[in-house]
Amino acid sequence: MVSKDQAIGGVICLVCVVVAVFYVVTLFYPEWLSAIAAATDVQFWIIAVPVLIAFVAVMAIGAWIGWTMATTPPPKPIEEITTEMEEKKEEPKVEAPKTEEAATETSVEEKKPERKRKSEKP
Repeated sequence: MVSKDQAIGGVICLVCVVVAVFYVVTLFYPEWLSAIAAATDVQFWIIAVPVLIAFVAVMAIGAWIGWTMATTPPPKPIEEITTEMEEKKEEPKVEAPKTEEAATETSVEEKKPERKRKSEKP
């Protein structure tokens, strides 16, 4: 049993192969469509439509990039970032006064012996 994604992928692959075969056959043998239109008209449109689609796609991507650049706020200057980093380093850490519970917890933790790692040999 195939999953939903695999089925969609198979359909996409099949459609692409059919469109590619149709394109190549129509480009080189436009006579087979002579019942619909003149061969020269078919050859023109078989080139013009994909070129139009590709052109519009490239312009849409360019417009999207431009819109993203126009609406994104500029980053902070490096000077501000380095100043902030230096200020954070210089600020002294303020410790809260120790309560009796915290003092006993730290003293219990200090008294625990360190366990040796399995990889370390005695």
